[in-house]
Amino acid sequence: MAAGGGTTTKIGIALVALLVMVALAADGAAAQACGSTFFSALVQLMPCRPAVTPFSPAPPSEACCNALKTLGRPCLCLLINGPPISGVDRNIAKELPAKCTVNYDPCS
Repeated sequence: MAAGGGTTTKIGIALVALLVMVALAADGAAAQACGSTFFSALVQLMPCRPAVTPFSPAPPSEACCNALKTLGRPCLCLLINGPPISGVDRNIAKELPAKCTVNYDPCS
């Protein structure tokens, strides 16, 4: 019975190791999704502020579109889906990629 118990222990250890590896891989993929924090991404997109204000937004500037391209879709989605941002219309922000002719899939 000691041999059977050893095999069960080895299988249990292998299973735990596999679960840890899967968790680390998933965590790494999430970290690669947006290399910036919410605040850092927000600061990088400050040139877009006039283009996402409610009521009378300005067309996005070249600086805004360049910032959007540099930051990338994952970080834009982080901002759109994150906490509310005073003075920012999220629906207008979702339109930035099209207005900047950046081919991003919509944020979910």
